[in-house]
Parts: sequence; C-alpha cells; structure tokens
Amino acid sequence: MSALLTAFLTQRFLTHALLGGMLASLAAGLLGPFVVARRISYLAGGIAHSVLGGIGLAHWLGWPPLLGAAGAAVLSGLAIGTIHRRWRAQEDTLISALWAGGMAAGVLLLTATPGYQNDLSSYLFGNILMLDGPALMLMAGLDGLLLVVMALLHRHLRAVSFDADFAQLRGLPVMALELLLMTLIALTVVVMLQVVGLILLIALLTLPAAGAERLLRTLPAISLATTGIAAACSASGLALAYLADWPAGPAIVLTTLAAYVLCLLAPRRLMGASS
Repeated sequence: MSALLTAFLTQRFLTHALLGGMLASLAAGLLGPFVVARRISYLAGGIAHSVLGGIGLAHWLGWPPLLGAAGAAVLSGLAIGTIHRRWRAQEDTLISALWAGGMAAGVLLLTATPGYQNDLSSYLFGNILMLDGPALMLMAGLDGLLLVVMALLHRHLRAVSFDADFAQLRGLPVMALELLLMTLIALTVVVMLQVVGLILLIALLTLPAAGAERLLRTLPAISLATTGIAAACSASGLALAYLADWPAGPAIVLTTLAAYVLCLLAPRRLMGASS
C-alpha cells in the first residue's frame, strides 16, 4: 500500500491521472443526479458519441482535439435538447442518426487527417494516464463553469428536471432551461472524455448517481454522495489498473459497477424525506 501511495505522489502521470479522476467525479456529482432523475441516459449517450465527429474535425483542421470535442458536444446537446422537446415521436430515430453520424464522421475525418497516427481506442475507452497540465486546466475550467451555473440556477434546473409541467405553470422558461441542462451535460461529457472515453463515460456519469439515489432522498445529498462514489471508484480503479497492469478506463468503470451493485444490495433510503 505504501509503495502504491508513493507511486501516486511521485510519478507525475499517475498524479495527473488521479487529479483527472477527481475532476471528472465532481462533474459526475453535479450533473449525474439530473441525468438519472430525468432518465435521459440515452440522450447523454447520443451527445457522447457524436463528440467523435468534433474530435475528427479538430484533428483534420489542426486544432486541439478537446476544443473540437467541446464544440461538438455543445452543438449536439442543443440539437438533442431540441429533438427531445419538439419531436418526441421521432426522438429515438433522430438521436440514433446523430449518434451514428457523429461517430462515422469522426472516424472518416481522423482517417483523412494527414499523418494521423494516434490510436482511436484512446478516444473510445479513454487514456487517463496521458493527461497533461493543459488538459487538467481545461477540465478544471469546465468544472468551475458547471459549479457557477449550478449555484445560480440549481433551483430552476431542479424544478424543470422533476416536474417540467409545474415549472411551466410557474412561468419558468422550460425550453431554455432544458437546453441549458443539455449543454451542461455536454460539457460534462468533455470533462470525462479522457478519463474513461466515449463508450464508457455514461457508466461514470450515471452509475454513481443511480446508486446514491437509491440510498438518499435529498438532491444535495445525492450530489455529494455521487461525487464521493465516483472519486473513490476513480482512485481505486486507477490503483487496480496500476497493480494489475490493466487499461485504466475499463478498470474505473468496473469499480463503478461494483459500487453500484453494493448500493443495490444496501438498505434503501438512508435519509429522510425528499426536499
């Protein structure tokens, strides 16, 4: 154990990986409960997978990949939010088209990029061990933006998430708030992208929140618990990957799945009535 702790404190790539996991866990704690409460994991998955198109375009143009990811995520979030609100009958088909089209465009653009030699699996399954200072600063900046928006509009977003019709009657701009929520989910996708990748990030975004929701009632408590569970799973998954020489992203997701199973087995509702 002491050798493992020493490695995390002295080896820069492990320190960066641990910090990245904590930043991703904070994003999961802020947005995961809303994704689970609204049962929109599929919408979040559509945003996540369409991001590959933005990454491919950024590589093709010579831009930073995370800049392309952020742009594609926000545009996809706005598009999916509009689809969810206005075209419910065709929602599954339209989001599936965006999902598949984004991934296909990303693969084609990456293939067409002259001199591109990176492994595509690093985007699909994450490469947390390759996080550097600028990437961590971008993740921290996105987390800071999420914190500010949630602090200012938490009550409005909660009202829209749990009872949109009642929020409409109260005069809240439901459409605008739903699009904002999708945009925040899109930014959370970007935060988690390098930690567990496009394919696995939905697990980190939803499983800790689903486990916390089973045990707790109040949204602040669920949010804090989600952050704690995700952080513990990120750290333990990194440790498991280091000791067993496994890929870090899948190891983090497996520990997250184990934590969710433990939450399912625990007594329900450890705290009082919802507020």
